[in-house]
Amino acid sequence: MENLPKDKKIILFDGICNLCDATVQFIIKRDKKDIFRFVALQSDLGLQIIKHIGIDTSKTDSIILYEPGHAYYYKAEAAIKIAKQLGGIFPMMGTFSILPSWLSNKVYDYIAKNRYKWYGKKDECMIPTYEMKAKFL
Repeated sequence: MENLPKDKKIILFDGICNLCDATVQFIIKRDKKDIFRFVALQSDLGLQIIKHIGIDTSKTDSIILYEPGHAYYYKAEAAIKIAKQLGGIFPMMGTFSILPSWLSNKVYDYIAKNRYKWYGKKDECMIPTYEMKAKFL
């Protein structure tokens, strides 16, 4: 894991989920401070990171925020921490952190459970454009 950039936060996402793909595109457009890098959960590197930090994939399968050498977050907590780093009105999502985690994760889990049904999925992970390749590990 020594190859990972120490100064970037890594978002692990479901590479075949259309909602997750749209969310990654959304974050990239608003990541003006170049804070984030992205890795599909299904990729070799994604699996290595999950193993390294000891995530139980039965507890989450859609988003993980990993800060190399510091901490990791998943489910609602990851989404809130990511939103707080974006510009515009998105840091206001931090107000959701006052909710108990069991409640925010219940909402998160409901959306995650239905994401393929509502938004569909791809047969394989997306291939980033030339301009976006630097954002992906």
